[in-house]
Amino acid sequence: MTFARSDPISDLETLPRMPSWVTSTRAETLEDVAFLSGSALNHLHLVLGRAEVPHALLRDRLALRAAEACVAFSGRSERAGELRDAVHLLRPGDLPGPAGETYLAWRRAVERPVSIKALGRALPAFEPGQIAGWLDAGQGMPVVRAAMVLEAVLTEAPRADVPALILSDIALAQALGWGHLMPLLATGLKRADLRKQGDDLRFACHRALISTVVEVVRLAADLARRATHLKAVAPKLRAKGAGDAVEMFLTRDSVAPSALPLPDRAARRLCDRLVDLGAVRELTGRDTFRLYGV
Repeated sequence: MTFARSDPISDLETLPRMPSWVTSTRAETLEDVAFLSGSALNHLHLVLGRAEVPHALLRDRLALRAAEACVAFSGRSERAGELRDAVHLLRPGDLPGPAGETYLAWRRAVERPVSIKALGRALPAFEPGQIAGWLDAGQGMPVVRAAMVLEAVLTEAPRADVPALILSDIALAQALGWGHLMPLLATGLKRADLRKQGDDLRFACHRALISTVVEVVRLAADLARRATHLKAVAPKLRAKGAGDAVEMFLTRDSVAPSALPLPDRAARRLCDRLVDLGAVRELTGRDTFRLYGV
C-alpha cells in the first residue's frame, strides 16, 4: 500500500486557530478577563507544540518587539530597524547604547533555556540571588505569578522596567512548563500599567496577554510558512556553508551577510539568491549595510 506524500505548506493550515470568542468577548471583571487570557494561553501552548513552528526564530522576533516596547516606555524613539542596526552592525569595541542594551537583554533572555545562570547573562546588573528572590515572589496561577513578580521587581527597583518584564515573562513560562522565555507581556502592557499594583495590575496583565497571544499565534503561523519555504529551497543552494547559513536564518530575526559562515562576496550572493527565491527578505531598504531575515 502506498500513501500520498504530505504537503508541508498545506499541513500548516492545520495549525489550530484562535477561537473568535476569545477576542470578541468583552471582559469587565477580573474573573472574566482571567478566563479569556487562560484560554488564549492554552491555545498558544497548542501552537507551540507543533514541530512546524520555528521556536528560536519566533522567540528572537518577539524579543525585538519586546525591546521596541520597552524602549518606547523609556521615552526613546528607536524602533525595530534602529534596534537591529544597534546590535547587528556593532564593531568590536563599540557600545550598543541604551536602546541596543535593551534589545541585547531580551535576546540573551530568550536564547537559552530558563535558568538563573542564563538570566544572569541577560541581566548582569543584578545578583543571581536577587533574581531568584524576585522569581520566588510569584505564587498561584501563571498570570498571577507573573504579575506578582512584575510588582515585586518594580517595587524594589522602580526604574527597572526591562528586568521586571523579562522576569515576569520568565515566571509565566515556568508556570506554564515552557523551557524558554516567550516575550508576551511587554508588547501588551501600557506604560501606565507598570505603575499599577494588586488586582489592577493582574487585570492589566490578563488583558495584555489576550491581545499579545493573538498576534503571537498569527506570527507563529506566518514564520512556520516562511521557514518551511526556506527549507524547501535550501537544496538549491550550492555554496559551501549554505546549510549553516540557512540554519542561522531559521533561528535569528535578522542576519548580516558578514555574520554568515561564508566569504563576504559569497555571503552577499547567497543572500541575494535567497531573496530571489522568496525565502528571505532584505529588511533595511539600503544599498549597503544590509540585514536579511525570514
